[in-house]
Amino acid sequence: MDSAIYVDGRRSGAAPLEEIHEASHASGGFAWVGLYEPTEEEFGLIAGQFGLGELGIKNAIKPHQRPKVENYRDTVFVVLKAARYLEEQEAVEFGEIHAFVGPDFVVTMHYGEAPELDGIRGRMEGEPELLRKGPFAVLYTVVDRVVDDYGPVADGLENDIDEIEVEVFGGYPDVSRRIYELSREVIEFHQATQPLAGALVSLTEDGMRDAEVRRHLRGVRDRALRVTERVEGFRELLSNILTVNFTIVGTQQNVQTKKISAWAAILIVPTLIAGIYGMNFDYMPELHWIFGYPLALSLMVLVALLLYLRFKRSGWL
Repeated sequence: MDSAIYVDGRRSGAAPLEEIHEASHASGGFAWVGLYEPTEEEFGLIAGQFGLGELGIKNAIKPHQRPKVENYRDTVFVVLKAARYLEEQEAVEFGEIHAFVGPDFVVTMHYGEAPELDGIRGRMEGEPELLRKGPFAVLYTVVDRVVDDYGPVADGLENDIDEIEVEVFGGYPDVSRRIYELSREVIEFHQATQPLAGALVSLTEDGMRDAEVRRHLRGVRDRALRVTERVEGFRELLSNILTVNFTIVGTQQNVQTKKISAWAAILIVPTLIAGIYGMNFDYMPELHWIFGYPLALSLMVLVALLLYLRFKRSGWL
């Protein structure tokens, strides 16, 4: 994506990737190499220069990991799960950023729909005081951007949950499916935010880091914790909404069952009378009486009406 050498907080130029580490070391600055979904061969070229080793290569080209911070001698490997909320689709899109940070270099890798690291680079190049603090200032800025993006995602999810609450009590037919899909997004978002705060502890407690950068990272960790607490609240709220939805659906099914049972009871009496008089026996009560047929019909209507009024009064109809 981009690569450059920074000396005294200023971009001093670029060098071929095969020579960028040596050039940065000679200039007394640090190198920042940005890559987008590199292959193993592509990243191997960079890893060889900065001494990242085979384990570093395997970690770097393997996306879909949990947020974490690992130390390889004097190099720190960081995995960040990025997220952004898509208003039109009402969905959350996830990406991933990997970063190797050493004393005189930063290597960042962008997977999926992560924040544009070019924008982060441009912002830092406008703040030379921050760039002077070295590679860990770059790491702080990247983490800060990722955590900043968590805020709109949490707001979007909260708005979706509010809409689902209205749909549940409004009796929308497809609300169960939407609850399920939103629950999956909330779980995935929680998996992005919850491990990050713990992973940042190792950075904020390391006395080798710049004191100001360490303080900023503590602030980022606190914000990540607040987002995590909100997401945990979303998970509990969605669980309660799902329970309420099941209760409402069960109540509606009971109402329908009562109606069906009531109508079945109303219809069974006329069916019984008609069935008895349809057996064609010669000796049956009122069979040859001129008013026998009207009496049977009247009896059917009367009993059905009485049952209807009884069920209506009890709330079954």
